[in-house]
Amino acid sequence: MKGAALEVQEYVRLIGAAGRGLVTPPIYRHDIIEQFDAIGVGSLTVVLLTGLFTGAALASQSGLTLDQFGARPIVGRLVSASMVKELGPVLTALMLTGRIGSGIAAELGSMVVTDQINALRALGTDPIRKLVVPRMLAGFFMAPVLTIISDFVGIFGGWVVARFQLQVASGIYWSSITDALYIQDVYQGLVKPFVFGFLIVTIACLVGLRTKGGTQGVGKATTIAVVAGSVAVIAADFFVTQILVRTIY
Repeated sequence: MKGAALEVQEYVRLIGAAGRGLVTPPIYRHDIIEQFDAIGVGSLTVVLLTGLFTGAALASQSGLTLDQFGARPIVGRLVSASMVKELGPVLTALMLTGRIGSGIAAELGSMVVTDQINALRALGTDPIRKLVVPRMLAGFFMAPVLTIISDFVGIFGGWVVARFQLQVASGIYWSSITDALYIQDVYQGLVKPFVFGFLIVTIACLVGLRTKGGTQGVGKATTIAVVAGSVAVIAADFFVTQILVRTIY
């Protein structure tokens, strides 16, 4: 219990230090732009593939189920609601955890075990401002952008299956989407990625900066970052959903 409390304390301290780094100089703008490119553009391919095949698989499976009730034409409604509210944000976050969470933990962990973090401090540079703040901003703002892209690609993948496998007319598919989606669903799908992106990056940064034990410790830190980030995403999805359901519906 003491160990768990210590980890929570260190996490809160990291967030507090990063928050101070956001509002006080110096601001490392070049590093921020570089991280936006690495986290956002660098993750685009995996997000596109995940969204496309998720939407296609969802349409294929739901079409078989809806056939039992003679409701195949509303497959677009099911695909869009599932992608926008739940599958899009969660699967995108899990993909980002595997890609950027592990990368951040490995990168910062390697800097710790090779004393590069101590070198930054010796040169008068705050590692939190230089390393954590740019990554935190990139994760916070790029996760929603990638989620929106994943939602659209997933709905498109569902249309491909609905049109050519389930033989649902394109007009019926798209009209069922516009009839099914409410603005509250869109809000829910947009709020979650901000929380997920923040959690993924901050957890990875904390694990990376607390790495010990040389190269073996770097591997262990990478594993911990992915596992802890994935669990945090799933847990946060439940709690954020409960809060949003009670506030916006």
